[in-house]
Amino acid sequence: MIERHWKGITSIENSNSYIKHLLEDTFPQLSKIKGFKKASILKRVINDSVEFLIITQWESINSIMNFSGENTEVAVVPLKAQKLMTSYDLKVSHYEKIEA
Repeated sequence: MIERHWKGITSIENSNSYIKHLLEDTFPQLSKIKGFKKASILKRVINDSVEFLIITQWESINSIMNFSGENTEVAVVPLKAQKLMTSYDLKVSHYEKIEA
């Protein structure tokens, strides 16, 4: 199992719109990709902003390629999401999940 981690920052005013975008657009699209397992939204308020950590789980790095293309380290951020962000990672991090 591989986890893909990505961070983005929104204004407090845009934070609910971003969550709605993930739940109604992004996650349903991901669920159609072979090898996608699940997604999580983590958030924290920092001053006047909200930082999000989005974690997706995949069967393998090859499964991630079905989503990202060959360069799996490049973040895939739809224009709609970009417009809600004040800043975001251009690259993602991947971690092999070890079950305890």
